[in-house]
Amino acid sequence: MTSQRPVAVIIMAAGQGTRMKSATPKVLHEIGGRSLVGHAVVTARALAPEHLVVVVGTGREQVEAHLAAIDPDVRTAVQQQQLGTGDAVRAGLTAVPADFDGAVVVTSGDVPLLRPETLHELIAEHDKQGNAITVLTARVPDPTGYGRIIPGDDGTVAGIVEHKDANPEQRQIDEINAGIYVFDAAALRDGLSRLTTDNAQGELYLTDVLAIARGDGKRVGAYVTDDAMQTEGVNDRVQLATLRAELNRRTLDSLMRAGVTVVDPNTTWVDQTVTLESDVTLLPNIQLHGATTVATGATIGPDTTLTDVQVGAGASIVRCHGSGAIVGAGASVGPYAYLRPGTTLGANGKIGTFVETKNASIAAGAKVPHLTYAGDATIGEGANIGAGTIFANYDGVNKHHSTVGRYSFVGSNSVLVAPANIADGAYVAAGTALTEAVGPGEIAVARGKQRNIAGWVARKRAGTKTAKAAEEARAQEAARTDKLSDTGDEAEREARP
Repeated sequence: MTSQRPVAVIIMAAGQGTRMKSATPKVLHEIGGRSLVGHAVVTARALAPEHLVVVVGTGREQVEAHLAAIDPDVRTAVQQQQLGTGDAVRAGLTAVPADFDGAVVVTSGDVPLLRPETLHELIAEHDKQGNAITVLTARVPDPTGYGRIIPGDDGTVAGIVEHKDANPEQRQIDEINAGIYVFDAAALRDGLSRLTTDNAQGELYLTDVLAIARGDGKRVGAYVTDDAMQTEGVNDRVQLATLRAELNRRTLDSLMRAGVTVVDPNTTWVDQTVTLESDVTLLPNIQLHGATTVATGATIGPDTTLTDVQVGAGASIVRCHGSGAIVGAGASVGPYAYLRPGTTLGANGKIGTFVETKNASIAAGAKVPHLTYAGDATIGEGANIGAGTIFANYDGVNKHHSTVGRYSFVGSNSVLVAPANIADGAYVAAGTALTEAVGPGEIAVARGKQRNIAGWVARKRAGTKTAKAAEEARAQEAARTDKLSDTGDEAEREARP
């Protein structure tokens, strides 16, 4: 059970992140569809805190703008100088009301695998033990670089010593500080007010608050997680890639256990923001991003990237790239289609090979099978768009919309010059450049009359392989004609009395 006391959360996200070697603040680098700090905010929100504060510093303007976009209710506090974790939390506490007396959870903006359940368990253990401070810890095979947990004789935490300050005996300890804590607010305020920089780094260590509280006779405990990967932070791009892969592995594992078929997990990447229903099949080389949703029975892939795409039940999308689109139930897309924002494909409709769509509403049962650009278009139920059709929607200044009515047919290699309006039950002949409206039941034909010029190849392409082929063909045709003539003469003679 988690505490019923009010909770405040402070997320430390002010670090420089110099090892990332990036103009982008470290906490804004993304894995699994969210920024690092975005993961921290989502996890913190699961506690339903009364106060949620993110401590910012390096790249403050960028981080604050990002936070305003993903969670406008987050408060920010500024750490003016990088003086250590204690200074960061002290800055964060200024955004929490002075009379707040609940539990204060402190976490980091670069620990993306931390799960809400773990924070709930940490708070529950804090209350169960009656601690003033509880630290999340883990046991790792190689604790180099981590703060070590110094155990007390009574099973409590006697203190935490940073790696650089640890003696050889302390460095043998394999229980490490995850940098995630829950404090009673009064103990935190008191400890922060008494911090000093008497350490190897010359910084204000948050860990010293634990020693201060213990020295005052307050209980300091630990909650040991059996999943050390949750405590891993990001300091460089190698660690970023490692945690990205691990987060994706966990995401796919959860999806497969919920009834999703993932044929090749090694080439399948699914953001945490994506929703997949049971009996969805993901074929190799898939990337699903953003707010993408896939309904039951749909098949995605292979070789497909979707961002913010809604896919209906039983639909199929093969070797495609799509964003901001809706694909209806039972519809099929691809291979090699490009769905741009504003595309809507109705139930059992088809967008086929080498088709690009943008701001296009394609109704149920309608087909755009191949080699077509459909931009700024409404295509009615059951309509068929022939190969090579172009919706010419741009006049060089403005975009214009075109409409193809229900069960109408547009012949191959047509150009619909927008705004084109084709009524229900109409035809457009192949090769038409359409510039006027077509009424119900009409067929539009807009193309030049065919004219064959005899002898053109012999005159204009003499000596070429084409001319030789034409000469041979004429000779063969003449021979056939002569043979038919001879056969006819013989039949006539036999018919005489």
